[in-house]
Amino acid sequence: MSYQVLARKWRPRSFQDMVGQSHVLKALTNALDQDRLHHAYLFTGTRGVGKTTLARILAKCLNCDTGVSSTPCGTCNACVAIDEGRFVDLIEVDAASRAKVEETRDLMDNVQYAPSSGRYKVYLIDEIHMFSNHSFNALLKTLEEPPPHVKFLLATTEPKKLPVTILSRCLQFNLSHLTNDQISRQVEMILGQENIEFDSGSTELIARGAAGSMRDALSLLDQAIAYGGGTLEESQVRTMMGTIDSADLNGLIQALIDADPEALLNTIETIAMQSPDFDALLAELLSLLQKIAIIQILPADTSNPIKDNTALVDFANAINKEDAQLYYQIGMMGRKDLYLAPDVKSGFEMVMIRMLAFRPMAGNEVASKPQTLKPARKPSVQEVTPKASPVTAVTNDVAPEHMSAVSSETSPTKKASSDNEWKKIIDEMGLKALVKELAVNCALKTRDDNKFELALAPPKEHLLSQKERLEQAIQTQFGSDAKLLILIEDASNETPAEANARLERERQKAAESSVNNDPTVKSLMDTFNASVDQDSIQPQ
Repeated sequence: MSYQVLARKWRPRSFQDMVGQSHVLKALTNALDQDRLHHAYLFTGTRGVGKTTLARILAKCLNCDTGVSSTPCGTCNACVAIDEGRFVDLIEVDAASRAKVEETRDLMDNVQYAPSSGRYKVYLIDEIHMFSNHSFNALLKTLEEPPPHVKFLLATTEPKKLPVTILSRCLQFNLSHLTNDQISRQVEMILGQENIEFDSGSTELIARGAAGSMRDALSLLDQAIAYGGGTLEESQVRTMMGTIDSADLNGLIQALIDADPEALLNTIETIAMQSPDFDALLAELLSLLQKIAIIQILPADTSNPIKDNTALVDFANAINKEDAQLYYQIGMMGRKDLYLAPDVKSGFEMVMIRMLAFRPMAGNEVASKPQTLKPARKPSVQEVTPKASPVTAVTNDVAPEHMSAVSSETSPTKKASSDNEWKKIIDEMGLKALVKELAVNCALKTRDDNKFELALAPPKEHLLSQKERLEQAIQTQFGSDAKLLILIEDASNETPAEANARLERERQKAAESSVNNDPTVKSLMDTFNASVDQDSIQPQ
């Protein structure tokens, strides 16, 4: 006997065998058991989710010798004939090959005749959206008022292409994508029944590759069994599907944890030699980050099977929750722009570099491999060619009288701190990112031994989420017994952020005053009737 592919061998024979689609099954079960049958049903959904299978089971429910019910016996002549595809009163029509109006009319001419052996004559029209407009028109009247012995079961992947006149005459059921867990469990059940050895990683890959389609999953499963010689191993399935080995994916995550750009780029080069689909690779990396985030929020005593993966658990313990969320968001945004890159490899590379470059660091942490940038060479006086144009930059050599004039113009609402104790502490701790933002927006009220009392203005209250990291940085700098108290109130003295802003304003005022009072500038303005673009003046 010839081999029967798994998609046909394991096609569901009853509602109980169906995977997912509980919302459709409940409606059909109640309608059958309560004898509330409609004359036309429309099943929609993507390929491989069970539209035709569901229609055949419904035909079996309608024609079972034991009576109309949601649980056909499966052993009577009608049930067996429908399962074997030889039931004369189940007319299956492929709309793609019978789209002409003449063929539709011939089909409708036979509707008036009673069924030969069954209770109902069932017309199963697959991919009905392929009908022509004339064919739809030929179907309309019969579809609206068919004989009592006729049922129409329509299936399509493109319901938007159907005329509203057809949709209004049918009960419409939208079959949803199957989840990876549903597909994975069904594949594992089939493998168990077929006595085939497998590991969970291989079934998970097949479920993910099926993209919500059970038929695609079983086709991949057939291919994987043949490729593996009767067994399923994750490494072999990855090779067959062209996906990247999990060790390389883990290497990318580890490079992010270690903040090691060299290891990151080397891993990407190794992956690139396998000619991968970088979009699929990024999607798989995001899937790993999502699992890591789930592990991080689960309690320690959870029984969730996701914690059986020791590598993911180790990653979850090594990555901060904030880091995992940031990596995931960067990956999501980068995936949208991947096609805009000069080539997909460089696009993927930039996404990974972005994750590394914007990695949040704790207060006592410094970058593992800081880069040293060479300062730009300043042009000599001879290299500068004077032009009759508005001056756009000034030097730091501002006249003292100008500085005093600017200082007298400013009237800060808070007094400047007489000492820079808190600013010096911030610089010594080497704070970065948001935790530094919190620190510079606080003012030091009191410091009693190792107890720091800070004041934070109410508009900056959202920065309090970084309080724990700031306290950790202080404890690293001054000892584990250091304590931090932050009060939400307006301080009487300046915060480092306010001091920096004030100094920047003073420098800008001094620069503008220096340019406006420069004799050369005044001469140019008088000669050419010119004016200075104040917005172009930048202190240096």
